[in-house]
Amino acid sequence: MKFIKNTSRLKQLEDATLIAQYKETGDLEILGVLYNRYMHLVFGVCLNYLKEEEQSKDAVMQIFEELIVKVRAHEIQNFKSWLHVLCRNHCLMLLRKASKNNMVSLDESFVENVDFMHLDIDHAKEQQLLVMESCMKSLTPEQRTCVDLFYLQEKCYKEIAEITGYDLLKVKSYIQNGKRNLKICIEKSSDK
Repeated sequence: MKFIKNTSRLKQLEDATLIAQYKETGDLEILGVLYNRYMHLVFGVCLNYLKEEEQSKDAVMQIFEELIVKVRAHEIQNFKSWLHVLCRNHCLMLLRKASKNNMVSLDESFVENVDFMHLDIDHAKEQQLLVMESCMKSLTPEQRTCVDLFYLQEKCYKEIAEITGYDLLKVKSYIQNGKRNLKICIEKSSDK
């Protein structure tokens, strides 16, 4: 009795044939043979984006788990290219999640360092902020509210529509016009 199947027959098949067989049977061994052909490339892409070996190894396994569902759901013409895009998107999503949860720890030597006793805000930046604040006041109340919610509070169009009670198309219009008016005002102020 054999417990380990002979996969040499599968290894000789083309990608498209393996994909078709996997879609038909759902046999993970077929998908494993297909994925194994490109696993070193997947690891390379992950390492390029994530910069950590262990995290990249984890991503390689997570991507295989994604394949179980996604290969059956998509019409794939070129598996290698499709897999590369899937890897890149997976890594970018991990990086995006990590950036949202970034914590910065300040050690005591940094806080107590005499060189950092006073935080000087660059004068030019302070001027830009004052101009921006002044220009925000020149917008219509609707534009000001929508621009504030969209750019400063990072709300999406739908959330802004719910918060303000404005129609979704009006929200988009207020943001677009407000942004344009803000830019014109800032340019005029910098010309002075």
